[in-house]
Amino acid sequence: MHMSSRPNILLLMADQHRADILGCAGDPVVATPNIDRLAAEGLRFDRVYCQGPLCMPARASLLTERYVRDHGVFENQSQVNLGTPTFVSALREAGYQTGCIGKMHLWVHGGGSTRHTRERIDDLEAYGFEQPIETVGKLANVGIGSEYSEYLEQRGLYQAYREHVGARMYRRGTPVWNSDPIPLSEADYVDAWHGRRVVDWLENRKDDRPFFQWVGFPGPHDPWDAPRASRELYDGVELPMPGSLMLPELPGSGPFDMFLKVFMEHGGTKGLTDSVIQDVRRAYYADVSVIDRAVGEILDALDRIGQLDDTWIIYTSDHGEMMGEHRMLMKMVFYEPSVRVPLIVRPPGGRSRGAGVIEDLVEQLDLAATLRELAGAPPVQGSEARSLLPAIERGVPCGRDVIISENYGFAMFREGRYKLVVFEDDSLPGQLFDLEEDPLEERNLIDAPAASPIVERMMEERVRPFLATSPQRPHPGLIERLTA
Repeated sequence: MHMSSRPNILLLMADQHRADILGCAGDPVVATPNIDRLAAEGLRFDRVYCQGPLCMPARASLLTERYVRDHGVFENQSQVNLGTPTFVSALREAGYQTGCIGKMHLWVHGGGSTRHTRERIDDLEAYGFEQPIETVGKLANVGIGSEYSEYLEQRGLYQAYREHVGARMYRRGTPVWNSDPIPLSEADYVDAWHGRRVVDWLENRKDDRPFFQWVGFPGPHDPWDAPRASRELYDGVELPMPGSLMLPELPGSGPFDMFLKVFMEHGGTKGLTDSVIQDVRRAYYADVSVIDRAVGEILDALDRIGQLDDTWIIYTSDHGEMMGEHRMLMKMVFYEPSVRVPLIVRPPGGRSRGAGVIEDLVEQLDLAATLRELAGAPPVQGSEARSLLPAIERGVPCGRDVIISENYGFAMFREGRYKLVVFEDDSLPGQLFDLEEDPLEERNLIDAPAASPIVERMMEERVRPFLATSPQRPHPGLIERLTA
């Protein structure tokens, strides 16, 4: 493969795109030819786990190369301390032009303290972004201005956007599983606009340094609002149903019982009939295809400006999406669809030895160390990440013995065939799944006598050493608030 000594790096991050809803990952219906092309010309990592199945914890872990308990962003209510070392700062130090376009969600979007993303430029610069062009997610766009909201205003569309999306804010009355199309054309839709904004940046760039550009697509995150025109691809198509429609087993009491109940309510479980799941999936697939078309436009632009063969291109997402599994929507929980993310890496010029799939267990923060190594950037203090570059370039095994993901004061430990979920504050186990025998995670073995030695071994070898360091908790957590 052709590779410049100073390659560009383009990181494409969707929001809430689960790992298996891609053509290259085996979905029989979804239309993702451009992302599939990246996989065909690169490598797809099949078992990658985010460090927190929620926007801010996941993004903060990738940025800092640290676990959630170490950076303290365990819910969407605090942000990484501005002096914390980041991989973006390391790339900037190595001589890269560092930028972002789109939803970064590295500061708190709720609470109304920020009216426009330009008020947070200093924060993003502190994290290492030399040229931040930031937007926010679909819901936050109702109250926080950005280039995208200004575009809608210029087109006379912002009020219609605010009315449609505002009615779908959490606890506003419209069910979270509502999938009515937004009254915008596909060209005006949030993810299509972001694709064009990246193309514009690429075609008008004057800097001769290599670039690192982090692109944050706001979709396919809820609301499930893909425009009518973008759904035509899936009209009349029967979409794959979830592997399991079995409701989660509730413990009956304790922190984990509260946790599951909160997120079953948050995800509209009571309203998720089979037909509603099909409708939601149709909107979700349509949004994924809008993002895929944007990726195609970006690839075409790189080709036009002669940079395609000098650019590493990465496609990933901050976390997954239940999309009806166990009759749940959204994320936060530690089931596979929520905590696994896509990761596709296309080297400059593609791979000379054909497409490949890596099955090793990988943590998403490993991506940050990978980008640093290929850029020749310095280490990041406190990093827990391991570079995947040896696996990409030479096929060296890159698997981890254990995968860790955390949010809301709970932690998941995945090793081999077993997954254990515990409440961090009292080290109380809540779930144990045998993913070989039960890949759909329908049977919680936590109280099964035969599983007791497995739980105790994992607690001794994995959980207690990890929890030996007190977590950073800048505010009361979910369980504290529920029991106060």
